[in-house]
Amino acid sequence: MTAVQYNPSLPAVQADPYPLYKRLREEDPVHWSEALDAWVLTRYDDVVAVLRDSRFSADRSRARNRLAREAMAAAEEYGSLAARANTMLTSDPPEHTRMRLLISKAFLPHAVEKLRPHIQEIADELLDDLQEPGCLDILMDFAYPLPVIVIAELMGVPTEHRAQFKRWSDDVVATLGGAYNAPDLLERGAQSARALADYFRDVIADRRRQPKEDLVSVLVAGADQGGVLSEEQLVATCVVALIAGSETTRNLIGNGMLALLRNPAQQEKLWADPSLVETAVEELLRYAGPVQATARIPTEDVEIGGQAVKEGQVVFTMIAAANRDPDHFPDPEKLDISRQPNHHVAFGSGIHSCLGQPLARLEAQIAFSTLARRIPNPWLATDDVEWGPSFILRGLKSLPITFDA
Repeated sequence: MTAVQYNPSLPAVQADPYPLYKRLREEDPVHWSEALDAWVLTRYDDVVAVLRDSRFSADRSRARNRLAREAMAAAEEYGSLAARANTMLTSDPPEHTRMRLLISKAFLPHAVEKLRPHIQEIADELLDDLQEPGCLDILMDFAYPLPVIVIAELMGVPTEHRAQFKRWSDDVVATLGGAYNAPDLLERGAQSARALADYFRDVIADRRRQPKEDLVSVLVAGADQGGVLSEEQLVATCVVALIAGSETTRNLIGNGMLALLRNPAQQEKLWADPSLVETAVEELLRYAGPVQATARIPTEDVEIGGQAVKEGQVVFTMIAAANRDPDHFPDPEKLDISRQPNHHVAFGSGIHSCLGQPLARLEAQIAFSTLARRIPNPWLATDDVEWGPSFILRGLKSLPITFDA
């Protein structure tokens, strides 16, 4: 047997990375990837330990490996916002703590729960507006517009701009597979990031003149009164909130629906009893979660699983691999929508765990319970599904289905 190597650009890995994650866990769980010039961790305990360890920084500018330098150089060359401003995702305490406290009130569970009736209304309206009876593209007709309408409303920007937001967001997310980005992809992503930044600069200026009850107004007030955010950080935080608040939930719904359709007994079980939706969403997060990996940079030399990891080297914690670790999940390759307990790390772990997880859970629960109620007997219209290019955020480009109209 040849030595296992992690290379996310290989077509077989893009189509289904989970067999390779399994081999890495079994044969080389603290793995040096020549393709990424980085460490790759696939065991649950290692992933959680790194995400909770203050010696590992979220600030990507600390990285000293070749690909990180190339990514930063490209960001600077194309004028990317990422080269000029740290966000909550890429900062450490105390800066991270200040930013998280500012934003967190909008995503507290009790605040999010108040949105349930309106999100349900949006979900039903999207299915009311289907152009062709019995046909539905889960991604384009439902999974994309649902979360982008919600996050756009929370941020106080018109939802009629969502087609433009989608193009910008798709371009930016496509660059997250940094090691394999062609120059034209990087340039397009940077152009779209600049366009999003310019858009939010106008929104921010408007909120300074006339505050509203929305997330942008909260951020502006915090930046102006407490000095929590610089102007560039304020803009970058708005861009990240829009993309993170739409892209990940879109892919959770899309990936989750594909998983259900490929496991028809589980799909039929949920459709027969939508009250299972809460445990079903947790299992879909574990089994087919959108966030495959996140990176950390050690601020000193450390040892992980007997391997010497040097300060400044990039460490990829493979969240999707950790979520199928048999030491923590019995029969981990099986989709079981009734699985309990289910201590997955789909939202990360430690101080950087996803702030928007109450909203993502609520949107996904409403999405799947609405599909169960409104889309009888669904089946895939094609077996030839196409995945996006990023190995960080895994998501389909489309998912056409048919159902009994």
